[in-house]
This record gives sequence, structure tokens and C-alpha cells, in this order.
Amino acid sequence: MNALVATNRNFKLAARLLGLDSKLEKSLLIPFREIKVECTIPKDDGTLASFVGFRVQHDNARGPMKGGIRYHPEVDPDEVNALAQLMTWKTAVANIPYGGAKGGIGCNPGELSISELERLTRVFTQKIHDLIGVHTDVPAPDMGTGPQTMAWILDEYSKFHGYSPAVVTGKPTDLGGSLGRDAATGRGVLFATEALLNEHGKTISGQKFAIQGFGNVGSWAAQLIHEKGGKIVAVSDITGAIKNSKGIDIPSLLKHVRASKGVKGFHGGDSIDPNSILVEDCDILIPAALGGVINRENANDIKAKFIIEAANHPTDPEADEILSKKGVIILPDIYANSGGVTVSYFEWVQNIQGFMWDEEKVNNELKTYMTKGFKDVKEMCKTHNCDLRMGAFTLGVNRVARATLLRGWGA
Repeated sequence: MNALVATNRNFKLAARLLGLDSKLEKSLLIPFREIKVECTIPKDDGTLASFVGFRVQHDNARGPMKGGIRYHPEVDPDEVNALAQLMTWKTAVANIPYGGAKGGIGCNPGELSISELERLTRVFTQKIHDLIGVHTDVPAPDMGTGPQTMAWILDEYSKFHGYSPAVVTGKPTDLGGSLGRDAATGRGVLFATEALLNEHGKTISGQKFAIQGFGNVGSWAAQLIHEKGGKIVAVSDITGAIKNSKGIDIPSLLKHVRASKGVKGFHGGDSIDPNSILVEDCDILIPAALGGVINRENANDIKAKFIIEAANHPTDPEADEILSKKGVIILPDIYANSGGVTVSYFEWVQNIQGFMWDEEKVNNELKTYMTKGFKDVKEMCKTHNCDLRMGAFTLGVNRVARATLLRGWGA
């Protein structure tokens, strides 16, 4: 099931639980604006290349729209629509004053030089600069982009509107990026996991974890869980997968990954089929890579008692039903991976104030938001007698619906 169908399905279930008016329900689903632009650039060899870029701005009832820009060959309008909508609910669950957006360019960043990527980013920014802004729509990095991409967007945008560091988040700290932003999604996953385990009378220490995906989110989550005494028994990335039932030495694995650009070849564990990572013997499974990886084909074989969704939409609705019958507890993505957008909000606040926080303040504030978010989700679970995914969706949708009606936008 594609991401947009699954997201719409969860939204409609939440709307039904909340008893939303059908006109309001329809208006909440329709994106505020969809932008599609052609970006033509000279390549280093002098030939011209054209790429399609777009931005879906989903909702701005609670504040400026917010969401990443991804550079990927399979950037697909349906997926971007789904992710823009998920951002609307995610920012509402986190209770930060934003709406949702998402964007991307259909390209393979690995096949473009740094100067070609810079030209592409600047042309894309020229095409959308009137539609983004500090109080309108604030982009951030996503798959295939990073702090350098945000620095180029900031510079290009500033040529039209004056120096505006708050127009993007996830910037280098030298240009007003926040301390702690790099680790924020992974650290948020740690705080979310602690909140869930605490509810069940457990702690991180002594639990066995399997982590699918060892990029920014997975590697930070692994490092922070390891520091708290969690035992990481299996890890995978696009290069391969390893397992060690006694626990992987995460600091050594991080050194290996930096040196050889992947998990493959690490000697502190046995090599396994990357597809089997999701069904390894563990207490807690953390999918931190792509969407749709947990589906009806593998859900029955999952041994974990808890799944923490660090990726966007990693579990299909069919798998949700199978896992629910097995008694597996799933902490949904729109809460579990909201640490990144929460610290992006802190970065935006610091830029607007012109005052930088120290890292300890950033991390403490993040913990406060993640802990409160879990309590709010649990309250909705009690009110509507539902699981954590519906608890999070009803929380997010309810907050957006209330803001929409208060602003007089009810259809």
C-alpha cells in the first residue's frame, strides 16, 4: 500500500473517532498548495540538464508550513503529498506552532558534482523563493540533502529578501544552525523509547535492540541507546547487515562506518542478509530507513515486543493489524521521530531571537517536549480506547481541526 493511501486511511479513522464534520474532514485533507517547477542547469561538461522539483504545502492553520526537501531519483508526487500531510500531524503531536510541507527534486545526488548540486539548489530556490519564508514555509534537510544544501538555499533566498537565517533549519552552526540538531531525531527516538518502556516498568538498560538503517537517525539512536546500557544485537544499512547476540561494540562500528562508508565488513559481528534484520531476535526493533519495510510478508515473523518507528511510514496498515493481534506495541512515526522537527523549531526560535542556546538547553527542552508528547498521546488512547498510532493521529488531527475552526476556516 503506498504511503498516501495509508496516510489518508489513518487520517479518516482518526476523523471518525473524533466525530469531525465531513466538510471539515475534506478541507483538512486537501493540500493548501502544490508547486511543480522545471530546474534546468548547465552541467560541468557544458551540456544542459533538466530536473523536476516540487513543494507540497499541506496546511498552515497552526503556523508556518514545515518540512524537508529530498533529492532522490524516485521523488514521487504521491509520496511527497503523504509526507507533507504527515508533517502537519507530526508538528501538531509535538505541539510546535507549525503546519506541514514537503518537497524534493527528482535527481540522483550521487551522480552530480558539488557544483552541479549547488547550481540545482540555487535554481530551485529561485523558482520557489516567493512561496517559502520565515513565517510562510520553512524547509529543512531530508534524504539526499544536508546542512550544505540549506546554506545554499539560505544564501539564494537572502539575495531576494535580505539575510533571513530562519528561512531554513538544519543549517551549519556557522550560519545559525542549532547545536544538537544533528543528533536530534536519534535523541528524540531515545527519549520516546524511554517514555514507552517506563510505561511498561522497563528501562533501556539490558533490552536487546535491532536497528534497520544506520544513517543519521539510526547511528545516533544506536550511539545514545548504547550509552544508556541498551544492547544492540543487529544493525543494517544499504551496504549490508551484521548481528552479534552479545551486543555490537557501537563506538567501534561508528569508526568502521566512517572509514569504509558502511556497515559491511565490520568484524565485530556475523554478516547476515539485510532483509532478515527485521525478524532478528530482539526486544525492540527500530526501523530507521525507508517506508513500507514492515508488511504482511514479514509481519508474522517479527520477534520484537516493541517497534519504534524512526523512519517515516515504515509499517503498512496490513502489518499493523497482524502485529496488533500478536500483541506487539508500535510507537508511531508521527510521534517517535518528531525530535528532528522539534529541534528545527528551536533553531527557528533562536534565529528569530538572534540568540543561540547551548547544547544542554536544546537537549533538555527536547526531552521535555518528547515526554509531554507521549503523555498527550496516551491521554488520547484512553479517551478513544485506541492504540498508540490512533492516539497520535487523533491528537494531531484534533489540534489542527481546532485551530482551523478557531480561525474561521471551517467549510
